[in-house]
This record gives sequence, C-alpha cells and structure tokens, in this order.
Amino acid sequence: MRVFLRWILLGISLFPLAGLGQAPQPPSSVKLYNDLQKLNFLGSALYIAAHPDDENTRLISYLSNHVHARTAYLSLTRGDGGQNLIGTELRELLGVLRTQELLAARDIDGGEQFFTRANDFGYSKHPDETLQIWDRDEVLSDVVRVIRTFRPDVIINRFDHRTPGSTHGHHTSSAILSTEAFSLASDQKAFPEQLDSLDPWQPGRLFFNTSWWFYGSPEKFEKADKSRLIGLDIGVYYPERGLSNNEIAAMASSQHRCQGFGRPNVRGSELEYVELLQGSMPATRDLFEGIDTSWGRLEGGAPIGSILEGVAATFNFSDPSVHLPELLRAYQLLQGLENSHWKRLKTKELTSLIAGVAGLYVEAASATPYANPGELAPVQLEVVNRSRWDMELLRFHLDHGSSNDSAVRLPSNERVLLDAFVTVPADHPGTSPYWLREPGTLGMYKAPDPSLIGKPETPAAFTLTASLSIEGVPVTFETPVIHRYSQPDKGELYRAFDIIPKVTTAFDEQVALFPSAHPRQVQLTIKSQAERVRGTASLQIPEGWNMEPKKQEFSIDGKGNQQTIRFTLLPPSGESQGFVSPRVTLSGGIPGDTRVYDKELVTIAYEHIPTQTVLLPASLKVVRLDVEKAGQHVGYVMGAGDAIPENLEAIGYTVHPLAPADITRESLKKMDAVVVGIRAYNVLDELPFKQELLLDYIREGGTLVVQYNTSGRGSMDFSDMAPYPLRLSRDRVSDESATVRILNREHPVLNFPNTIDAGDFDGWVQERGLYFPDEWDGAYTPILSMNDPGETPKEGGLLVARYGKGHYIYTGLSFFRELPAGVPGAFKLFSNMLSIGKAPLKDRSGAKG
Repeated sequence: MRVFLRWILLGISLFPLAGLGQAPQPPSSVKLYNDLQKLNFLGSALYIAAHPDDENTRLISYLSNHVHARTAYLSLTRGDGGQNLIGTELRELLGVLRTQELLAARDIDGGEQFFTRANDFGYSKHPDETLQIWDRDEVLSDVVRVIRTFRPDVIINRFDHRTPGSTHGHHTSSAILSTEAFSLASDQKAFPEQLDSLDPWQPGRLFFNTSWWFYGSPEKFEKADKSRLIGLDIGVYYPERGLSNNEIAAMASSQHRCQGFGRPNVRGSELEYVELLQGSMPATRDLFEGIDTSWGRLEGGAPIGSILEGVAATFNFSDPSVHLPELLRAYQLLQGLENSHWKRLKTKELTSLIAGVAGLYVEAASATPYANPGELAPVQLEVVNRSRWDMELLRFHLDHGSSNDSAVRLPSNERVLLDAFVTVPADHPGTSPYWLREPGTLGMYKAPDPSLIGKPETPAAFTLTASLSIEGVPVTFETPVIHRYSQPDKGELYRAFDIIPKVTTAFDEQVALFPSAHPRQVQLTIKSQAERVRGTASLQIPEGWNMEPKKQEFSIDGKGNQQTIRFTLLPPSGESQGFVSPRVTLSGGIPGDTRVYDKELVTIAYEHIPTQTVLLPASLKVVRLDVEKAGQHVGYVMGAGDAIPENLEAIGYTVHPLAPADITRESLKKMDAVVVGIRAYNVLDELPFKQELLLDYIREGGTLVVQYNTSGRGSMDFSDMAPYPLRLSRDRVSDESATVRILNREHPVLNFPNTIDAGDFDGWVQERGLYFPDEWDGAYTPILSMNDPGETPKEGGLLVARYGKGHYIYTGLSFFRELPAGVPGAFKLFSNMLSIGKAPLKDRSGAKG
C-alpha cells in the first residue's frame, strides 16, 4: 500500500505525498486551477496495454492535462516477468516494484491506474500462447470489470489486435481482449455476476494508438491511408506550469527506473496518431466530439457548471480562498442531485478542491509504522484551518476505532490535535499486496475479494471520516491512517500504516545446495513484530530428507528483535530437490489459537517509490546434487543485478566482486575465472574501457564468461566487446521446456568436470534464454541448439572460443533465473564454464574451443 494520502471510497486525500522521503505537497494555486479545469470536464478515457512502461505517457498526459479528461491506464500485468536494472527483486517482488513505479508515473501525468489479475509469466511470442497460459475468460472478465467501473467514453489500445505474432504475445493479447471487452461491457449476459455492484457500460469509441513504427518505417507511414487516423499535437505548452506536455510525460515515464526508462525531456510540437477501430469518426481532432462532457451531462448539473465556470473565469491565483463560498454553493447543489456515477466522481473532486482553496489540513497519523491483528494502536488527528473562513469539526470516526461527536472549533491557522485509536480486528488480512495473499498460477494471480480486482494496491487499513461545518455547510472528508516520522538526515517522512503478523520468518538463503550427502545446517530467523512472543518452531521437509532437532522453543522480547534457530538437514544419498517451509506456533496467546506463522516479511525501499512491505511464503529450496568444480576464485562484474554470486559461493567458489575500477592486471591474475553479469555492458559505462585488460587476461590463460546483453532495436555490433566478431540479436527461446539439442557432444564445456546431457535442461524456469547472437566468427563453437515451437533453430545460446591460452564464453542462457531457482543442470553447466581449460591433460578433449 502506498504512503500517498489518497481518496478512499468517497473521501479525499487532502495533501498527496510526492513520494518516499518527501513531505506532503500542499496544492498550489496552479494545481488548484488545473483541478478546477478537470472538475469542469465530464469525460473519461482509458488507455490499455500489457505491462508497466507500455503506456504512452505523452498521450495520457495530453488527455489528462490538456483535454482535462479523467484518464486511466489499464496494464493487464504488473511486469513480474521483466528484469531489474536497479536491484535484485524479480518475479512477485518485481511486480510490486513496477506497480509502484506505475503509480509514481500516474502521480506525475495525472492519470489513474488499473490492473487485471494476469501474471507476466515472461516473454511470449504469440497471443495464442499468452491466452492459453493466462485464463483467457478471467482476464477478459477483468477488462470488462474495469470498463464497467471506470466507464470510459474513449478507449485507446497501445497495440494492434490485427497483427498476432508481430510483437510480444502479451502486447497483442491486450489489444485483442480490449477489442472484445469494448462490446461485452454493455452486454448484460456477459459476466452477469459483476452486475450486482456495477452497471453495463458502452464506451463511445475505440482507437489504436498507431505510429510509423507499426508501419515499418516513416516513409511507409507517410504514404499510408490516414482517412481513419487522427493526429494530435501532444507537444502543447502549459504556461501556468512552465512545462510542456512532453516534459511532463518524460518525467512520468522516467519513473520506470527498474526497466531503464529514464529519458531526457522533449520540447516542441509532436504529432501522436490514433486510428478509429469502432464508433463514429470525429469530424475534428476532438476524440470526445459528440459526447456531452459539460455539466449538462449530469441531470440537474447545468447550474453547478455555471458556478464553476464562473470561478474558472475569475480564478484568483493570489488568494484562491475567495472562491470558497461559490464552491460550497456548487457542493450543496451537487448533493441535491440523484446518485449517479458522475455525482460520486465530481463530489470527490469538488470536496478536494474545497479543502485545497480553504487551506484545510486533515491528518490521521499512527504513532507506529505497523500493528498486529488484535492490537490497539494510538492515532493522533491533526486538523488545521489555514483560512479566514469559519470552520468547525462536527464529528469524526475511525474504522474500528475512536468516534467523537463533540464539536470542536477550528480557529484560523491554529493546529488542533486530538488523540484517538484503532483496534485491529483479530482476523484482519493485513496490508501486504492483496494479489499475493493466496498462491496463484503461472498465468494468473488471485484476488481474495472480487471488489479488489482492478485496484492497483491494497486499500488503506483504516480510514478517518471527518465531518466539518464550513461556513455553515456540512462537508465530509475521508483520509487514510498513515505513519509520519522523521530522520535526522532526511527530515519528515511518511509511509503506510501496515498491518503485519506478530511473527515473521525467513531463511538466510533461498536455495540450500548439498553437493554431497553430508548434512549441513540451515538457519531460520524468527522476527517478533510484537512486544513479547513465545512459541515453537519446526520445519516441514521433503520426503526422503531428515532433520535434527525436530522442533525448538524460542522466546523474543521487544518489537523488531529476532532469534535465529539452526536445524541440521540430512539429505538423501542420491540427487533430490524439494522445498522446506517453517511451522511456527505461538504460546500464551488467544486460547485455541493454532495459527501457523510461515510468512517472510520483505521490504522494498527505493527513493522514487513508497516503502513496500510484502508478505510471501517463507521457503527454502533444498537441492541435493552431485556437482564438481575446478578452480576456486571467481571475479564477478555485477551488471543489472542478479543472485548468481551467492549461488556460486553455495557450491564452494570464492566470489570476488569486481567493479570496473577494480579490474586491473594484478586483480585479474588472482582469478581462476571472471564472470560478467547480465547487461553489464549496457549499464556500466566504464566497462568497455577495461575490455583490453579482460582480453589480455584471456590471452594469458584466463576464462571470461559474458552473460547476455541487450541488443536494442534491430541488432548491436558487439565485436569491440569480444575477441572475435559477434552480433547480438533479439533472438530468444521463451519456452522453458523447449527441446535442447547438443551440437558438439565431445566439447570440454559439456564434459568437465560434470557430464552434461539433455536431462540437465529439465526443470528450467520462465525461459531458456534471450538476446542470443545470430552471427559469429568461425572461431566460436556453438554448443547447443533450441527453438520455440514453429521457429527455426537458435544456436547462439552458448558460444565458446579459444583466445590465446584462455577461453571466451558468451551465453544468453538465463542462468540469472536458473541458479536462484536451484536448477541442478544449470549449476553443473555453469561450473563447467568456469572450469574450462582446467581438466587434467589426459582428460582434455581435442574438440575445437
């Protein structure tokens, strides 16, 4: 859940936070004026694509800030299958990070955010595969639900539903499902279970956000028939902000930092095109032409529109509070209308505007960042009337907590503090991301409550409802309970008020490798999130494994303290793998409480997003494998971030981190092999300047293993970074079970110190590999061949070359996924790569490379 103070239900966030480590940003006169413009526009646009960073922030910002439409982005997935350029979070945790980066982008471009339950399972080459792995009907249901909830007049697809197989299968699938949902949303027979809380809705127009890229070249686009295309100049300048639309859009897209989307601001005129797919063609460039977007759209709304348009025409930037009486009059008229979609939305917007012009500050802050189910948590309310207008706090109520019906005067610019509390229900589900509460599938997450489907994050645990009298007009505000604190080096900070279990658990490693049948210890850390806990811990282990002792007692005093317990695992004699999970129970608690605590609490903290607390099942994969190695010292140049170094240490290597500045002739001489991490040449600007040293190292007998780098659009000339010409491509094998054919059975990399066969490629996860070279010099020996169904063989996944006395290896195989997942064959092959050239002379093959 975000730390940003947001609207909950029909409430408002009086002062949205700009992000982690930043104080609340009170609305300036310019922001209030822009909010007023949006208040006077009754139209909505929904942009739909597949992943975080697929969205066109230029168009979203244009619709939100120039057209003033309510604008939202529906990302079908949370981007769980991507890579991470700024940290080690992958899969579910990467999805949480990318969710927050999307919300940070929307805070800048003015849009809202929705998701479906689709899981980004990795790259897909065709929508047929995508929709088979996703539950097609369930994802389509989610898209329909978002349309019925948001009720857009205009839908814009990022991708073309008519060109399956030409781009990522997720991309095309998003357009296919959007196109179907455009009509189904108004069909009462489609997903009728939604109609208990939602009404059918038919959007007015469906567009495809096209560009020359979809036509193959600017020249082809120039010649194309544009009779159904509308060109929008999205380079407009906003004088009151001192920014152009493109500058705002660049700042928004730059929030996708884990995907390397930071980009410079762009200024000046720029055309963006949309192609009409369904609905009537506008005669002008107005996407809402023919749709009533005035207050006349709301029955009885015309007088309200007249008041608000008058405020906009005479807006006082030096003292916006002069407009409070007019806004209150409009508010009263709005409350007298019949309940409707637009009444709810505009009440929310108008209430926020009233608070903004009145300088009203309302906050509910917990004294602690978290509480446990069943615990009472103190909350302090702060209310400040920073205007000359007469205000009174009539009453307030906290969910599951304090209520007060005694009226309190709010003198001008005097802080009023009130003590309150909330009692966390014993059965509270917690504030961890809702889609991770229950195990999902490869293609789908689960939502424990249908009302959560579509929401970007778990709603706030508790909400303050405050009823105020402003110049005699009763107005109700809602704001979530948050935690406010300070740090000496950063000042005032805000974060969510989280609900977490009394006890969390964590293993000190994700994968425990047993290279032999010898027993070894594993560590389970039990952390107390309560003042005092007592209990018993044991492990659930796979069949064929044994454990000593069977259980252990623990006792922890003080929140945040922890105790580490060691168990000795005895593996079977032969190869085996499985999962170990904790079984922690508490004593001295609620009678009859047999709850098992088996979750790990993970914190995701970056400066550009709010701190996230995520509960995941605590799990340790145990792998009994017979893996041999040669050599001991491995230098590792970390690229975009992976967990391979610790995995190499788990099988007995000593890994030495090497920053580019650490790469010297002397440091390399100490290494039996050097590994370059994923995307290192993409993200380390200094690394190419160390290439000559690395090549010298190989010539003198060293082994250099280079993992995949991205090729960008088209191809990338990698020759300067390799001893012989080598061209990277966008070739990949996304089917993790694709058949692997061995091209050179006798090659040393397949025979020493471990024998590699087809069975070693069983159990790989997410993909075989990516960004394979498609052209290489004859000095390289291709080792493996593989391909996705219906495609030509790809032989560039593992290339080995002799260079001087040593070896250069380039691999696009996804070791960065396979080693952390504990895939035995991946460990054996990686060990062989590090060991190449170290076989006893009598065992060495004479094969090339």
